[in-house]
Amino acid sequence: MKTADIRQIDDYQWRIEPQGAMRVPAVIFASERLLREMDEKVREQICNVAALPGILSAAYAMPDAHWGYGFPIGGVAAFDPDKGGVVSAGGVGFDISCGVRTLRTGIKAQDLAGKESELADILFATIPAGVGSTGRLSLNKQEMHAMLEGGAHWAVERGFGVAEDLQFTEEQGCMVGAKPEYVSAQAIKRQHKEMGTLGSGNHYLEVQRVTSIYDAAIAEVYGIAQDDILISIHCGSRGLGHQIGTDYLASMAMSASGHGISLPDRELACAPINSEQGQHYLGAMRAAINCALANRQILTHLAREAWDRLFPKGTISVLYDVSHNTCKVERHTIGKREQAVFIHRKGATRSFGPGHPELPAAYRKAGQPVLIGGTMGTASHILAGTKEAEQRCFSSACHGAGRSMSRHQAKKTWQGRQLLDQLAHQGIIIRSPSLRGVAEEAPGAYKDVEEVIDSAHNSGLAHKVARLEPVVCIKG
Repeated sequence: MKTADIRQIDDYQWRIEPQGAMRVPAVIFASERLLREMDEKVREQICNVAALPGILSAAYAMPDAHWGYGFPIGGVAAFDPDKGGVVSAGGVGFDISCGVRTLRTGIKAQDLAGKESELADILFATIPAGVGSTGRLSLNKQEMHAMLEGGAHWAVERGFGVAEDLQFTEEQGCMVGAKPEYVSAQAIKRQHKEMGTLGSGNHYLEVQRVTSIYDAAIAEVYGIAQDDILISIHCGSRGLGHQIGTDYLASMAMSASGHGISLPDRELACAPINSEQGQHYLGAMRAAINCALANRQILTHLAREAWDRLFPKGTISVLYDVSHNTCKVERHTIGKREQAVFIHRKGATRSFGPGHPELPAAYRKAGQPVLIGGTMGTASHILAGTKEAEQRCFSSACHGAGRSMSRHQAKKTWQGRQLLDQLAHQGIIIRSPSLRGVAEEAPGAYKDVEEVIDSAHNSGLAHKVARLEPVVCIKG
């Protein structure tokens, strides 16, 4: 990215002052190296976001930011509904409520030693993964509506997990305000056999070893220690979320001029929050959040079933579950006044600091667990939300390593079989139904996750707690 008109605020914060149609500045959190390596399209997109009606404070890009649809992935923006603020389907993305759920297993690395391949085979046979994958459930219209309203609560009520899981899930497992009636028949059709599936792309179920503890006090609060074995599940709302994004992006683009909105980019299609269309999208999007929460809850149940075949039953517990493609209503201080705002986080994770009332009581003193996925060949991280993030960027942090290369480029650069062999040599066992999918998700196609994490930590977006290295990875 060219930096000629980007003003450096500190070592990890960069600012583009309003120009042209921009209503607010654009702020990028990154090391200088990450900033220079970002695609020029990130600058263009975050400046376009800064031009949307009703935007507050600034448009933000996280350290893992890269080119997305309309909003950059890693983009954050808050809008005031009373000042013409908008909701943008492109600002949430197609994989609505894609997120990470991390589980404690109750065992140490030495307990797993020698059983890795057997565990990989059991998990791969139990967890449906890949393009068009379907699960053991087939929901009729009535059950689909119940799931879209109930989220993870619906799943637990039907025997997929335990009530305690919900305590450590964002929104306590159910997003209020879901309106299944605003979800299209096509979206319902796409999803009715996909519950309890990973899907494809960058989605995974990964068995991980805690290799470093950076903050022992917070790690103790989260119930993790050196050499613990954890499981992380990364997936979202599958075909339903994608169809909702497709449906509303098209309708929002067509109606924007009727709302008096001049779009800097058609992919930024949006509608006023208080309009009928805006409310319909929010109702459908919240239903997709519940779909994702229910999906990760079912996958948790399946992971427990697989785990119980090798290890003591009842040892898996939920550390936390948090999404990174949403638009949420939250209360934040703007100037000197606290108010409700609509925060888009696309490829960005919520990062509530210590004391926040929405956090589980067990974590309130430490701050929210911020779960950052790596790649199948590099480390993931657990961080803690900070007070600084509340002040700097509406309690937001990065969500992963962030792509540095397109999937098409990755396929031309790597071969899936070669990658599997290379990762096996590193002690990482991969199971996937698609060698092409493995090539697309090559670790080398992503940014340096350690630098991304250090940028988030050093800029105050989240505080480093633990580093997790992959042992077994089930890829879609």
